[in-house]
Amino acid sequence: MATVAARAGVSGQTVSRVVNGSPRVDPRTRARVEAAMTELGYRPHRAARALRTGRSHTLGLVVTTLATVGNSRMLQATAEAAAERGYALTVVTAAGGLDDAFTRLTDQGVDGALVLNEASALVPAATLPPELQLVVVDAPAASGATVVHSDHAAGAEVATRHLLTLGHATVHHLAGPADSFAAAERERGWREALTAAGLTVPAVARGDWSAESGFAAAAALREATAVFCANDQMALGLLRAVAESGRTVPDDVSVVGFDDVPEAANFLPPLTTIRQDFAALAQQAVTALIAAVEGEGTASEPTASVVPTELVERASATRR
Repeated sequence: MATVAARAGVSGQTVSRVVNGSPRVDPRTRARVEAAMTELGYRPHRAARALRTGRSHTLGLVVTTLATVGNSRMLQATAEAAAERGYALTVVTAAGGLDDAFTRLTDQGVDGALVLNEASALVPAATLPPELQLVVVDAPAASGATVVHSDHAAGAEVATRHLLTLGHATVHHLAGPADSFAAAERERGWREALTAAGLTVPAVARGDWSAESGFAAAAALREATAVFCANDQMALGLLRAVAESGRTVPDDVSVVGFDDVPEAANFLPPLTTIRQDFAALAQQAVTALIAAVEGEGTASEPTASVVPTELVERASATRR
């Protein structure tokens, strides 16, 4: 590191800041240090740095499953956000409970942990090791930890109002799992939009985030002319069910999803949906956790950061 500093004409502390991804380095100075590192073939030795600093530069990610599209996209976005800051990522499942997951992460020496989506429901009952900083993605602010989540309720309200402005008498809802914070917030936004419009709220059809559950739930939505689906995968199943029933989307049924997965533009018809910014969600969560790890704040304070969503109009919803 001293050799790199001499080659770049900076202090050893500046080199350390560049190596550790600190934002407190002038971009031109950072470029000069990185050029010197490349010329000299310098690479930080993680194990040695961990011994010196007491930190592993590794973050833990706790999930219940990676089978859902939302979780897998968040894993990708979180890994990229961590790598940009010079941190590695270790993934564990909460199959044995959150306490077990935290124990395994502590044994592996991670500096902090992110708890993702459905696993967030387990946080209030878990015992957090005192040395482990924590950020929760998709949970109520009262969970006792720093929370980052998309504005699910606002997105659902926008989706519902969009269908109402197209002339539909009401909007039905294909909801996600009852124990999911994101699903509950999207259902709340749908209900509030209908109530604000002076409409009776129809019974909810419920799925488990999968396309198969969306297909199965279609039987309860035969009379619907407009359906807001809690995610794009369930919307995909609904599109298939409507087609097999002899009806068409959007002429007979308008459908709006949530997430804006990359495939949504290639559904038949292309899906109108609410876009979640997974990259921004991951960046905010990782930034909050690293700030706590590096002593620039604490992730144990019950604060919340909300990432906006937006409507993406395509061909699956039309005017009545």
